[in-house]
Amino acid sequence: MAQVPLAIVSHKRQVCSLYKRALRNLEAWYDRRDVYRYRAVQMRARFDENKNKDVAEGMRLLASGQKELFETKHFQPRNFANSPGGCAFEREVILPDWVLDYWHPLEKAQYPEYFAKREQRKKEYVAWWEKQYGKPDPSDVGHH
Repeated sequence: MAQVPLAIVSHKRQVCSLYKRALRNLEAWYDRRDVYRYRAVQMRARFDENKNKDVAEGMRLLASGQKELFETKHFQPRNFANSPGGCAFEREVILPDWVLDYWHPLEKAQYPEYFAKREQRKKEYVAWWEKQYGKPDPSDVGHH
């Protein structure tokens, strides 16, 4: 789903994306930094020599570059840990705020300033809600 374009992407943006994906592919193939940098400089030179071509030639070069990237793609590309496909993607669970309401009073007593401010903000939010939408009808509670 991440590969579905939501808008028309300009040629320049497609070329920049191809360049970045090609560098990431090189990074996967070469684990020694000096070899990777040498190959990256060669890659940049290839992109720079085709910089000022006409539109038709540029589109043809883009298509051939994407084909070349597909053919040389690493069999096990490196992924950043927290990025989609990474080993820690969406691993950290962010708890909803209401969980703090169920803390024991002794636990809350360890953070008195935080919970005092939290209670104040909850009251402000309820006041804002009632001002915005009106008070709830007590006879309608629990009836759906």
